[in-house]
Amino acid sequence: MSKKHLVIFSGAGMSAESGIKTFRDSGGLWEEFRVEDVATLEAWEKNPTLVTEFYNQRRKQVMEAKPNEAHLIIAELQKHFDVTIITQNVDDLHERAGSKKVVHLHGEIMKSQSSVDPSLIYDLKKWEIKMGDTCELGSQIRPYIVWFGELVPMMEPAIELVGKADLLTVIGTSLNVYPAAGLVNYTPGNISKWLVDPGDFNLEHISNIEHIKETAVSGMKKLRERLLKLK
Repeated sequence: MSKKHLVIFSGAGMSAESGIKTFRDSGGLWEEFRVEDVATLEAWEKNPTLVTEFYNQRRKQVMEAKPNEAHLIIAELQKHFDVTIITQNVDDLHERAGSKKVVHLHGEIMKSQSSVDPSLIYDLKKWEIKMGDTCELGSQIRPYIVWFGELVPMMEPAIELVGKADLLTVIGTSLNVYPAAGLVNYTPGNISKWLVDPGDFNLEHISNIEHIKETAVSGMKKLRERLLKLK
C-alpha cells in the first residue's frame, strides 16, 4: 500500500526557532537593509561587494544554526508518508534534519551560481564568497538566490507537486506573499489543509483549512499526532 503524499510548504517562521532571522518581522533583516540594496539584480550590478557580504553573513548564521524540533518532526514523518517539502527558505535546515525531498523556491544559501550562466551552480563548503571567486567561465560567482524581480524557476515543479498532494501543511508563512502563496490554490479537490503560524490571517479564500495558531515547534508537536491518524 503506497503512502499518502504529504506536502509541507514552509516559510520563514519554520526556521525562526533555530535562530534564523525572519525578513519581515519586527527586528527582521529588512530593518537593517533596504531590499533594493541587497536583494535585487540591480543591487548586485551596482554594489556586488555589499550584496556578497550580506549573503556571507546570512550563510554564516545558517551554518551556526541547528534544525529545530519542527524540522525533525517533519523528517520523522517520512516513515509514515511520502513527504515533499516546498520551502521559501534558503537555509538547509530541512536537509540537515534528514528530509530527502526538498524544493527551494527562492534558492539555496549554501550554493553559488555563475553570474553569466545561471545553470552553473556550485556547492559551498564555507560561509564566504569572495570577490574574485569565479565560475568555470571566468565570471564572478553570486549567491544562488532568487532575488526580487527575478523569475522563480522552481514554481512550476512546485505547482505540479502540490497538485498531487493528499494532505497539505503550511508552516511559518502568512499565505499572503505571491507567487508562492498561490500554491494552495493548486491542491486537488477538498483535501485537508493546515496552517501552523501564530499570526492572524484571513483564510476565507482557502477551502478546508484549519489554522493552528502556534509556532512551528509547538504547532507541529500537536499536528503530528493528528497526521499519524490519517496515514
